[in-house]
Amino acid sequence: MNPSSKISTQTENGTTHCGEPNSSHNSSNDNNNLPPLPTVVARIHARVQAFLAESHPKDSLLASVQRQTRISLDVVATALKRYKLSELSVSYNGGKDCLVLLIIFLAGLHPSANNTNINSTSSSEETEPSSLSAQALAEAEAQIAAATSIPCIYALPPDPFDAVEDFVVTSAEAYHLSIMKYTTAPPTTTLRSSFEDYLSRNPGIKAIFVGTRRTDPHGAQLTHFDRTDGGWPDFVRVHPVIDWHYAEIWAFIRHLDLRYCSLYDEGYTSLGGTSDTHPNPRLRQGADGQEKDYLPAYQLTEDMEERLGRN
Repeated sequence: MNPSSKISTQTENGTTHCGEPNSSHNSSNDNNNLPPLPTVVARIHARVQAFLAESHPKDSLLASVQRQTRISLDVVATALKRYKLSELSVSYNGGKDCLVLLIIFLAGLHPSANNTNINSTSSSEETEPSSLSAQALAEAEAQIAAATSIPCIYALPPDPFDAVEDFVVTSAEAYHLSIMKYTTAPPTTTLRSSFEDYLSRNPGIKAIFVGTRRTDPHGAQLTHFDRTDGGWPDFVRVHPVIDWHYAEIWAFIRHLDLRYCSLYDEGYTSLGGTSDTHPNPRLRQGADGQEKDYLPAYQLTEDMEERLGRN
């Protein structure tokens, strides 16, 4: 099975099954014509570098996004100094923050991204100069050239949106993600038990990239690199987008013209399960009774209003 064309899913009782992509993305020709991971990495790196080379007023939103992007790339480079590519994984759920995290992670895998110091203004005390030695650079290039997919864990609620599931499948194809899928249904299965099982099946993983931002629950005290708390399986959480603001996330997605989950165009600003997630009331427009009466998610600007659609 090619992990870039199907999601390899694994439940906590050990049963493995495969989720087929949507019919519109499921032809064998489409899968066979997907560029290999090193090509995807090169294209994304080129797109991100082109954005960073643009000129924007210093006090503009896009200039702020450029600064955040450089810091995040520096975090990725630091992680690649500390760990082999085979020791890294990504926590991915198809949401906007995870999408930005994934694109920056892939851009940071390109050899030239690790050949020079990015000169960021990172506030993390744990972030190190990003340049690699010649030997380490050669080893990193060889690992990336040989890679066929990126290992990911996907922990979803018991009542996921079909649109989110569909986007995870199609983006997993496009970005060569090998996803192990867990459904959390507390108290039987939890986020903690999902990571425990994931790491027991992937004992070589030492650090996992996570798309948490400062305004998310439990995000206030996090840094770019945080070891898990007591009682959790032991690994390092890497948070490249921890200090990004909501508006910066959407500016990056829209400026780079990234495909994103369709629910965001229906007024959803923070995605959970169908029972606890609703369109954001701040984006409501028009009279009652209209079928499509919410502005898209990117019209919201305030960080603290992002989760107003969550129970």
